[in-house]
Amino acid sequence: MEISGKIIAVLPLATGQGKNGTWRSQDYVLETADQYPKKVCFNLFNDKIDQFPLAIDDQVNMSFDVESREYNGRWYTTVRAWKVEKGVVSAAPASATPVQSFDAAPGAGEGSDLPF
Repeated sequence: MEISGKIIAVLPLATGQGKNGTWRSQDYVLETADQYPKKVCFNLFNDKIDQFPLAIDDQVNMSFDVESREYNGRWYTTVRAWKVEKGVVSAAPASATPVQSFDAAPGAGEGSDLPF
C-alpha cells in the first residue's frame, strides 16, 4: 500500500533486546493533503531508520504494510514502512473500482422492481 503526505511529528526512538539481539523502532506521524486530512502513525524498524532519515515537514510518498498481532487477549496493529521517497507526493489515486452507472442497467426504467 502507499500513502503520501507531510511528516508532522517524529516520536522518540525506542530500543530493546530481543532474541535476535538489539532492535530499534522509530515512529512518525504523516498527515495527508486530502480535502479532509488524515493522520497516520507509521513505524520504521532497525536499518530502515538510517536508510530513510526523516524530519518534520518532509513531503514523502511511503510504501507500507499493515500487520496485527495478539498479546494477552488484546490486538495491536502496526503500520510498518518499507520504502519512503522524500519530496515525491503523488496525488490521491482515483478509485480502483470503476464506477458503474445503474441508469443503463438492463431492466431499469418503467415497470422495473428496482427502487431507483
